Amino acid sequence: MPAYHPLSVEEAIELAKSISGHFSADSDLSCREIGDGNLNLVFHVTDKHSDKSIIIKQAVPYAKVVGESWPLSLDRARIERQALQIQHKLCPDLVPEVYAYSDEMAYTVMEDLSRFTIMRKGLIEGGVYPNFAQHIGRFMANTLFYTSDLGMNQQEKKVLAGQFVNPDLCKITEDLIFEDPYRDSPNNNYSDAIADEAKALRNDTQLHFEVALLRDKFLTRGQALLHGDLHTGSIFVTPDSTMVIDPEFAYYGPMGFDIGAVIANLLLNYASQPGWSEDETILSGRQQRLLNMCTDVWKHFENNFRQLWDKDLQDEMSRTPGYQDHYIAEVLRDAAGFAGCKMIRRIVGLSHVADIEGIKNDEIREASQRKSLAIGKALVRHHRSISSAEQLIQLVQQTVHETEVSL
Repeated sequence: MPAYHPLSVEEAIELAKSISGHFSADSDLSCREIGDGNLNLVFHVTDKHSDKSIIIKQAVPYAKVVGESWPLSLDRARIERQALQIQHKLCPDLVPEVYAYSDEMAYTVMEDLSRFTIMRKGLIEGGVYPNFAQHIGRFMANTLFYTSDLGMNQQEKKVLAGQFVNPDLCKITEDLIFEDPYRDSPNNNYSDAIADEAKALRNDTQLHFEVALLRDKFLTRGQALLHGDLHTGSIFVTPDSTMVIDPEFAYYGPMGFDIGAVIANLLLNYASQPGWSEDETILSGRQQRLLNMCTDVWKHFENNFRQLWDKDLQDEMSRTPGYQDHYIAEVLRDAAGFAGCKMIRRIVGLSHVADIEGIKNDEIREASQRKSLAIGKALVRHHRSISSAEQLIQLVQQTVHETEVSL
């Protein structure tokens, strides 16, 4: 096995040829590096004479967004590969198949999803995805239930959790989501137009208290194997299909973190819509669709999760009457709080979202940023009192109304 080194385009082609069952001996392969993320190389290998193609993803030993001054363990490639394999087994129609891998070279060869659209891009363009909430709700219910103490033997779960100790990428989350936005960090990134918002975040000790409670859960609550970075840039969609990718942040943590990440990114797009929809009727329709999608994501998760609990529960004490309701209520509260944290970091933290950053009009972009921060802060402040998805959306709508009046 060769020593680790970043693959060249030529090496990616040779690797693709070596994988049995994909390309014929006379295939004429081409390859381009398409990685636009922060952490990895991504090669798209295609046969010029057929419609066959594959993706090769290789980790590099540092964060690309910063450079070699931010080293990262290559073991994250093994973690991502194993997470993909587990998730594909649990939801084969919602997760790409892994064809080959090398932990030593930190690459994974997998199904090409070029026929899909990155959901963030699709939402910006006004795409409608009527099956998304059902699909992602089922994905989260299956992957979270069957990797938890509820859905698997508790001792086997402890062994599995040991395979997903992911300190480097958890450190990124701990810093960028739960600490940097609330202090004067060099990692923060925001325009002068919202410097007052950033200062207010640093001085809001009541908010810090709620964030500290959520951060403690992220650090200590190993409920299930999380995707760990389940945003709309890690989800590929068509109007009929959904595929979840990029679980390199996978680790054992609180279930609400994944659910909150999905809701946060739908709400960020909701807050950005005035920058993408000039027609008031279109704007109103898109915003209502996004709010409905948030509610439906939770409902599909909850319904699927309860069904799995009733059918395949492994823990006898968890059959105690009332415990299922208590457990799921706590997951919803966590999801609301984590959604708020996710929204805040995407406005003042290191890595932003195209939904808002791509808005060309400065005033509309600033208004969307302030709206996103207001929603995020409201969710964090009130997450412990939220008891339904409808109440969460009511809080969002009330906060947006108050923010628009003050702008």
